[in-house]
Amino acid sequence: MGFMVNPIFIGMVFESFIIGIVLILVILALVKYYQKQHKLTLYLFLIFLNYLIAIIFSWLSKILVLYSGLDYLSYEESTSDPGTLASWIFLRISDFRISFIFLSIAIFLSYVLKVNVFEKGYNNIYKYLVVIYSIFTACFSLLVYQKDNTLLDALAFLFVFLLMSIIYFPFFIRSYQAYRATSEKKFKFAFLSLALMSIFFILIVFNFLIDRIIILLIGGRGFTPFYFLAWIFAILGIFGAYFGYIRPKAKK
Repeated sequence: MGFMVNPIFIGMVFESFIIGIVLILVILALVKYYQKQHKLTLYLFLIFLNYLIAIIFSWLSKILVLYSGLDYLSYEESTSDPGTLASWIFLRISDFRISFIFLSIAIFLSYVLKVNVFEKGYNNIYKYLVVIYSIFTACFSLLVYQKDNTLLDALAFLFVFLLMSIIYFPFFIRSYQAYRATSEKKFKFAFLSLALMSIFFILIVFNFLIDRIIILLIGGRGFTPFYFLAWIFAILGIFGAYFGYIRPKAKK
């Protein structure tokens, strides 16, 4: 006699392991910052921390659905939004919108890191465009919301994916160029790790977007394999950042 495991419970357990791994890397980045007191290490720690908080809020969304007892969050017996401040917050947690805020912060800090690593200074026009679009993405995620509106969810994922792309594609290009230009083995590996980090971070939201589009097209409240792939790419991206920046500095 078989039984069905709630896919939300599977997602919660999976994200618990992801949180544990990312937490270790956040602590390693913090320790390295206190050892070196280097500004770029601080940026990297803050990037890791915001990714960790985004994952924690995604995990909390499943805790709320499974154990809060709030009918308006239940996928099986969903009721209308009661319109309270608590429901405003809980609904945005349960539909990933709070996670998007911290993802947007992490992406913007990645732009700051890229400028400090590869550029001599900010291009003011590009900087203002990045700031404006980052604020737009965060505000859309938080404010443009309607319960059970998968189309708005897909748009929120799309806007975050575009933000990821405009930051991490240039990061990938500069890292790959540096990888090709250097002959020192340690730094060649470091720049390759940063290039891979950029691709992996883009693939996080790309897979979330595909997951949301599939749900939009075929319906359902479960998770497609793309959802789990997204968080695997988050782990790979953070490892890439760690080995690309923090680890090569360890013996200096």
